[in-house]
Amino acid sequence: MSKIVHPFAHRLGILRDWRHRWFAVGEKYQQNLKADILLREFLQKDLRGMHIGGIEIERNEKTLRIMIQTSRPGLIIGRSGEGSLKLKNKIVSFLTKRKLPTPEIKLDIEEIRSPESNAAIVAYMVAEGLEKRMPFRRVLKQTIEKVMANRDVKGVRISLGGMLGGGSMSRKEELKKGRIPLQTFRSDIDYARERANLPLGVIGIKVWIYRGEVFAAGSKDE
Repeated sequence: MSKIVHPFAHRLGILRDWRHRWFAVGEKYQQNLKADILLREFLQKDLRGMHIGGIEIERNEKTLRIMIQTSRPGLIIGRSGEGSLKLKNKIVSFLTKRKLPTPEIKLDIEEIRSPESNAAIVAYMVAEGLEKRMPFRRVLKQTIEKVMANRDVKGVRISLGGMLGGGSMSRKEELKKGRIPLQTFRSDIDYARERANLPLGVIGIKVWIYRGEVFAAGSKDE
């Protein structure tokens, strides 16, 4: 029997690094792990709609560094940095409410230059279209065309599951263009899951984006 492996986890230590980077032992490990999971959930909910491409967390004894990758950094930073200050205060109050350790928080907001090659942003674009009550087939076709227009992208696959098109029974639809070599370790595949909240229920969205093969550090096969 074949096993379906998360494309990100499949390439850890080969092409990708961990999204949470810190070291702890015993009780501190449990506290840090709990804080990271709750913090990631909170940020994903709070920053929904701001085209977040990824959240990474680094810790040491005194500081907690949160790196937010987005294609719209101006929405988070705000005028003269007001937005980032508000977000920092929200994070502090969120951690203190749950009686979790609150070290000094450093917030880094990084811009994503090509959002069409980021699976998390593409998945959110599909969810946005579905929540606007657009026909799901049109959303899939338009998104795939937009993604394939980016020269960094070699292949894309989008899968939807749920009560599609207002049907009385849940089903699965999938559209694919180009190549998606999931088994090749050196293939740079970005993967993300998203959910579109509709009156009939939730529609699950999965996106795979293939961005060429990585042969050496910083080089890709064109």
